[in-house]
Amino acid sequence: MKTAVVILNYNGAEHLKRFLPEVIKTTSDADIVVADNGSTDNSLSILESYSKVKVIELDKNYGFAEGYNRALALLDDYDFYVLLNSDIKPSEGWLQPLVNLLAEDSTVAAVAPKILSVDSPNSFEYAGASGGFIDFFGYPFCRGRILQALERDEGQYNDRREVFWVSGAAFCVRKSAYRSLGGLCPEFFAHMEEIDLCWRMQLAGWKVMVEPKSVVWHLGGGTLSSNSPYKIMLNHRNNLAMLFRCAPPFQRAVVAVVRPILDFAAALSYIAGGNMAGAKAVVKAWRDFIAWHKRLSAERRVIRGSVKRESKYIYKGMIVALYFMGRRKFGKMI
Repeated sequence: MKTAVVILNYNGAEHLKRFLPEVIKTTSDADIVVADNGSTDNSLSILESYSKVKVIELDKNYGFAEGYNRALALLDDYDFYVLLNSDIKPSEGWLQPLVNLLAEDSTVAAVAPKILSVDSPNSFEYAGASGGFIDFFGYPFCRGRILQALERDEGQYNDRREVFWVSGAAFCVRKSAYRSLGGLCPEFFAHMEEIDLCWRMQLAGWKVMVEPKSVVWHLGGGTLSSNSPYKIMLNHRNNLAMLFRCAPPFQRAVVAVVRPILDFAAALSYIAGGNMAGAKAVVKAWRDFIAWHKRLSAERRVIRGSVKRESKYIYKGMIVALYFMGRRKFGKMI
């Protein structure tokens, strides 16, 4: 079994200088590949110093989704890929538990490590924590993170288990599963693309797992800040597209009624906070989503036309409501 650890880089020279030596030091029995997404900084000159790192040069910034699709299409000689952010610091021996799980259980398509914060090393990090879920209305949350509330890691989520989604920041995936499902949705560009893929994996009969024996630390926010209007638009638009493509009929019908109300409330909250650009981003997300309707309908027929099993890991309530009623920890929700 051969594994490629693939880092997609776009103008991440500082991250490469800081984190790539850590990846090299802690990674054995795998090839390390940096796929450069058309960087305009000095990323490529930095990579010249690492003779053991294979470099793929893409001609422009294709975003996270299509950038990875293009890079992984060039890597045929591997059984497993690890999609690894350029701002990840792995622990010693981090890779082997992930690879072992895929090698031992042929029903698992993807597995991820426990993700902690670089800035707060004993706390979970926003992008994945110890495995993720979504609620009935499409809002993601994690073991260790509900909306903006992050828990301290005290070993409470150290059990290996099946989950709904795992983070694209450190995403170990079986090549055959990735390719058979067409990889990440390129139109998403970035954000929600790994959750969409994990949902499609489950509909196709695969399992998605978290393996907390593997630990990495993630810096986060390296490309787009949390207040970026573009990021707000991507999150809203891609979440709507994912729900339209993947959700079963009853969930889709309920979401079609409730989500416009929730997103309108979100836009009002941006206005109330003086973030008019954020409110406009929500409007643009809906405009794009509606413009995509014909294509999404065709994709839904393909995805929903060959469902082998529905996911058991969609929380039937509304995580936003629980959050504002004081629920800040995952506990044993699912």
